[in-house]
Amino acid sequence: MGIQTVVVAVGHSDEDRIEEIVETATDLAGPAGAAVRLVHVFERDEYDRIRDQLDVAVDDEVTPDEVARRHVTIRKVGEAMGAAGLEYSWHGRLSDEGEQGDAIVEAAEELGADLLVVGGRRRSPTGKAVFGSTAQEVMLSAPCPVTFVRAD
Repeated sequence: MGIQTVVVAVGHSDEDRIEEIVETATDLAGPAGAAVRLVHVFERDEYDRIRDQLDVAVDDEVTPDEVARRHVTIRKVGEAMGAAGLEYSWHGRLSDEGEQGDAIVEAAEELGADLLVVGGRRRSPTGKAVFGSTAQEVMLSAPCPVTFVRAD
């Protein structure tokens, strides 16, 4: 069984590691001919703020997928995937504060991920205990192997 679907979790804090995320995802998905599914998980306040910036009427139906497609960080990753010749799509999810990891895992399950790529930063053990770690939650709960892209 080969890799058919690579899910790449892209957050607003990944702006400083777009190049590394793209390189990792293309190195993994490209040779396998896998489809790439870009996922951005929004906390409610971030989603509302970005939706307001899109200047859409309150009554207009704007899905989390559409808001994700327009988010600058994930859009840059998508453009790089397209330039690399990879098939990709955008997916947005809403989560409560502190539950981004669960939402990423659920998206990976729903999208049939064979591999999940997630970014993060180095943290001390105390920092993880006090502040939690979305990447750690994803690595422990994902339905498939996870590749971690660390920020320097």
